[in-house]
Amino acid sequence: MKIPEVIAKLVHQRWVMLAALLLLVGLIYVIAQKILGPKVAVQVVAIEDVVQTIVASGHVEAPRRVDIGSQITGTVASIPVAEGQSVKAQQILVALEDSEAKALVAQAKAAVAQAEARLRQISELGLPTAEQALNQAQFNRANVAKQWARTKELQNKGFLGQAALDDAQKNLDIADSQTRTARLQVDTNRKTGSDYLVATTALAQAEASLNMTLAKLNYTTIEAPVAGILIARNVERGDVVQPGKALMVLSPGGDTQLVVKIDERNLAGLKLGEQALAAADAFPNQRFSAEIAYINPSIDVLRGSVEVKLNVPAPPAYLRQDMTVSVDIEVARRAQVLVLATDAIHDSASAAPWVMKIVDGHAKRIPIKIGVRGGDKVEILDGLVAGDQIIKTIVATAIEGTRLRGQMKESAKSATNTTTATSADNTAKK
Repeated sequence: MKIPEVIAKLVHQRWVMLAALLLLVGLIYVIAQKILGPKVAVQVVAIEDVVQTIVASGHVEAPRRVDIGSQITGTVASIPVAEGQSVKAQQILVALEDSEAKALVAQAKAAVAQAEARLRQISELGLPTAEQALNQAQFNRANVAKQWARTKELQNKGFLGQAALDDAQKNLDIADSQTRTARLQVDTNRKTGSDYLVATTALAQAEASLNMTLAKLNYTTIEAPVAGILIARNVERGDVVQPGKALMVLSPGGDTQLVVKIDERNLAGLKLGEQALAAADAFPNQRFSAEIAYINPSIDVLRGSVEVKLNVPAPPAYLRQDMTVSVDIEVARRAQVLVLATDAIHDSASAAPWVMKIVDGHAKRIPIKIGVRGGDKVEILDGLVAGDQIIKTIVATAIEGTRLRGQMKESAKSATNTTTATSADNTAKK
């Protein structure tokens, strides 16, 4: 036989042997699949810390935001501040046209001066004059009374007739009337008298009118009630402003709060003082601490949510009013407990959750009891132990009793080894 024919025959035999070997391997694989069952993705029960959080979004807000407005109707004369500016308490924010208010103040001051002059006139002139008139009337009445007595005596002796006595009586009556009038004039000019009280009332009314006009004049200057930052401005020079309209919004310096809306289903897990981590959407990698300070006692019917406010004890420098933030509120924490991934639990939201566990190479349905839920992990309270292999729910539901083999990723295997070691350590300690 020629050499080329020999080589061709050897190559042919090699390919036949390789094909036979591949056929044998395939046959072994099929037999193994039948005996051992197919491989399925599994999750391993581990021992880890679980933190249950409620995630919500909201915004930054000052707890005592102040709306700045006008108390009178007027025209804006000047605005000496700008939006975003820091202002001090009592600093002028808006000045209104004040010429009319100043004229009313001048008029009211004149009325007060007139009322004061009238009161001084009564005290310094009216009363002394009335007292002098009373003294004169009393002296005159005494003389007339003496004349009446002499006339009466002469008439009794027959020296004068009845007409003379009647004239004397008439003069006495006139003197009595003049005396009473003078005494009444003195009484009305005293501090308890009607004229004095009328003058005092007129002065009080004039002073009240002056105070009112001064208040209106003060209202033409709108000042900052407290120190803070102007976060909004809705007015320009020349605008006609009216009471009830917010011209500016002032954010007082001091505390910073986060206002979020949380689904009412999570209300049972909220309590004052609970800690949270927050991050602004503009700076997602820079998280800061917050604490629940207020839980609204009422529920938003339309949204089914409750408003929650959190204090920020150390707000970062980049935080701004009305900035959008995300908040993770810690509502429960469990240290070193049995943990399983949520994608391995069936009916986790029901009262009877269960898992499909690999037991002696077969799938077996196991009822479990779950506790705290933390992200993609759930605390296992009963039914499983560390190291158990649980079939993921994303895999086609295994029929109970089916032969299966668990398959984990390398990272999962490392985690399992670590968890098993931790479990062993805990067991040793116990």
